[in-house]
Amino acid sequence: MENVKDILRENNFKFNKAYGQNFITDKNLLNAIVKDSKITKTDTVLEIGAGGGTLTSFLCENAEKVVSFEIDRNLQPVLEKTLASYNNVELFFLDALKMDIEKIREIMKNPFHLVANLPYYITTPLILKFLESNLDVLSYTVMVQKEVAKRFTAKENTSDYGSITVAINSVANSEITRIVDRNMFYPVPNVDSAVVHIDIDKNKYNIKNFEHFKRLYKCAFKMRRKTLINNLNSDFNISKEEAKNLLIKAGFNENIRGEALSVNDFVNLSNMMVSEN
Repeated sequence: MENVKDILRENNFKFNKAYGQNFITDKNLLNAIVKDSKITKTDTVLEIGAGGGTLTSFLCENAEKVVSFEIDRNLQPVLEKTLASYNNVELFFLDALKMDIEKIREIMKNPFHLVANLPYYITTPLILKFLESNLDVLSYTVMVQKEVAKRFTAKENTSDYGSITVAINSVANSEITRIVDRNMFYPVPNVDSAVVHIDIDKNKYNIKNFEHFKRLYKCAFKMRRKTLINNLNSDFNISKEEAKNLLIKAGFNENIRGEALSVNDFVNLSNMMVSEN
């Protein structure tokens, strides 16, 4: 792999802050990300944000096929050079966040793993978009802002625990595989990062009505400092007395807040509410 910094300079590439461009150039780190993803030579990989093509190159060497989406067409001459020796990559200059799910399905066709050094500004909405779709994603291995990684993998009763935590861990098992110093990127961002690996397990919980379940956990964190009774009263149009009785029946203290419920608690409460309607 040629030095991507040299290729960027040769092509007079100007970084676009609006796209959150921070490229990885360290080969040991690139190899570690691929290792964390657990991909094999028989796998198809979707990469969001090809950047300078450094991670793309390592993915090409370790997967059967790589599809990469890149928003910045100014990177085309850079990527044509960095990826020139690979015949198992397809590059699309598209905005993954704005793409229609059916368009993504049409491109990907088969079950795939998502591996990406995600721009910080799209991390949560992009993960939610894919999680809430019915795309056949087998796993996610993503480089994200360290603070976001903590939210993805948090436990209940912690300040990092929130709706994104429940969304991920209701259909997957997530873990932080490594913390990455900000100086490992070019240009250097203002914060440290982390790699999160998320293994999808759609049968992890028996959720009777996923739309109701999603509505419940989002409601619980909408007004974080309010009790769950107040949030249920506001979002589900039930009286506070009804909400109190519901929580007591489910085995919770009437003054409990959403942040105290585990993913399993949310599943059980949602299923109970669905059964009683």
